[in-house]
Amino acid sequence: MDATILLHALILGIVEGLTEFLPVSSTGHLILVGDLLHFNDEKGKVFEIVIQFGAILAVVWEYRARMVGLLVALPRQRQAQRFFLNLGIAFVPLAVLGLLFHQAIEARLFQPIPVALAFIIGGFIILWAERRRHVVRIAEVEQLRPVDALWLGLAQALALIPGTSRSGATIIGGLFLGLSRRAATEFSFFLAIPTLTAATFYQAYKARALFTATDMPMFAVGFIAAFVSAFLCVRWLLRYISSHDFVPFAWYRVVFGLLVLLTWQQGWVDWSSP
Repeated sequence: MDATILLHALILGIVEGLTEFLPVSSTGHLILVGDLLHFNDEKGKVFEIVIQFGAILAVVWEYRARMVGLLVALPRQRQAQRFFLNLGIAFVPLAVLGLLFHQAIEARLFQPIPVALAFIIGGFIILWAERRRHVVRIAEVEQLRPVDALWLGLAQALALIPGTSRSGATIIGGLFLGLSRRAATEFSFFLAIPTLTAATFYQAYKARALFTATDMPMFAVGFIAAFVSAFLCVRWLLRYISSHDFVPFAWYRVVFGLLVLLTWQQGWVDWSSP
């Protein structure tokens, strides 16, 4: 296989892993980077399915002991039952709205300029959230009520708009609801497991005819890069939020979005449609 293709796979795998669980939008970054690398064709979309699954497994691996403990306790422990009930409730809004509107959104908004605008708007929303007085009502994810989970699920559904960020919408939505930074971040991680797993298998089934054995080296490079970078990113973020807020991510979003708009307006980069 061409070394250039493997290099592109490595770059995109790292981009997916570093951005999937940060409030900066992995989809937005993949659209923009894929556009620069001319890797937004049908084969590129199949590749994104593979690297997304690598990022999911990184979270599963990080929380494996906790998840196994909750599964073992599920038949008899009310706290474990409520935890999985909350995950199910939070999963539903994005699943339903995604099935209804994903094709229409993909046709109209999966392009660099709408993504750049979503980056900027999302950045200002994070700044607004961080400048509000944050009163912690829920310190741990186990304290969530079903109604809280529903609101977090509705917040996650905003991620159907590319550039919004699934993790960002869930985390910032959690701050508005009174979750601690750690509780909001961890619930975003846990919610990613059913959400991204369902999306991955659904997309893989739809694109099953495009998977070929000749692409295995490219898939392997991207999958490993996404897994390793996502695992490192998750561990770093959990340490970061213990003493920092999300303001730097907000300004990153604003600056990055403005840079895309500037390069497009000046004609420095040909941001063509994917």
